[in-house]
Amino acid sequence: MSPVDWNRLGQDLARVLGQEAVVRERPIGPETTYRVGGAARVGVTLAADADMAALAGVVAASDADVLVVGRGSNTLVADTGFNGLAVWLAPGCDWMEIDGLRVAAGAGASLPVLARQSAAAGLTGFEWAVGVPGSLGGAVRMNAGGHGSDMSASIIHAEVVDLRAGVVEVWDRPRLKLGYRSSALADYHLVLGAELGLAAGDAEESQALIADIVAWRRDNQPGGQNAGSVFTNPEGDSAGRIIDSAGLKGLRLGSASVSDKHANFFIADRGGSADDLHALMSEVFTRVRAEFGIALQPETRLVGFEAGPWTEGGG
Repeated sequence: MSPVDWNRLGQDLARVLGQEAVVRERPIGPETTYRVGGAARVGVTLAADADMAALAGVVAASDADVLVVGRGSNTLVADTGFNGLAVWLAPGCDWMEIDGLRVAAGAGASLPVLARQSAAAGLTGFEWAVGVPGSLGGAVRMNAGGHGSDMSASIIHAEVVDLRAGVVEVWDRPRLKLGYRSSALADYHLVLGAELGLAAGDAEESQALIADIVAWRRDNQPGGQNAGSVFTNPEGDSAGRIIDSAGLKGLRLGSASVSDKHANFFIADRGGSADDLHALMSEVFTRVRAEFGIALQPETRLVGFEAGPWTEGGG
């Protein structure tokens, strides 16, 4: 693979998207919930009416790596940044429509807003999403979930752009292959929107459930600069319980620490370092494996880092 000509890529992207949509060395870290980390070599913001086929042609010709940022609620970007093209969706991509038991929304729609609006419309089945501070597109990509449910329980289909092939397709649930915090979507796939199938419910009961979820998360999960669960739960167990049992609550490396409130949440200091968070993840992984023989797997999307110890020997 030949080196990417970033100047030419920027010019080609400006030609198909408009100069105002393209930014060289666009920061990513400050737009994640960790609020730390570096920039992308090139960043673009896509309007809802962007020419996706033309964009895909430019991306494919460049051989650039692609990162779809979304709301950055599950992403940690290295301090040195991302040597690739980062993609954001413009505010117009956060639309939402309710038709009977179906909810259609753009990829930029906020999950808590979708949860509250569907509940207010007398629909049930999506209340869990009120506690996930991400966007619909990111939720589809990682099959986000919580409180006993996830995206696979309600998604009917998603509209997906292949940024390398230049095609826009509708992927149904089987094609998405939604698993535990995983899907068949690759980094070069951009979710444009999705349709959910919910059930008829009682608005007051759903809103009461939402209030309970919000209260539970406030009581059991920390605030501050974090990105939610750092490691996935091993089957039949909890990563937070395991990390706590290893005596790692409160462990600090530089500007990063394991939360005293929930051991599977790591906190970044203001003005801190993404590399410190990555080092803390590696240290926790190593100590847990030494103590219990369990190889925890990251749930956090890691961008721009060298491989961590979880990639060694199948771990």
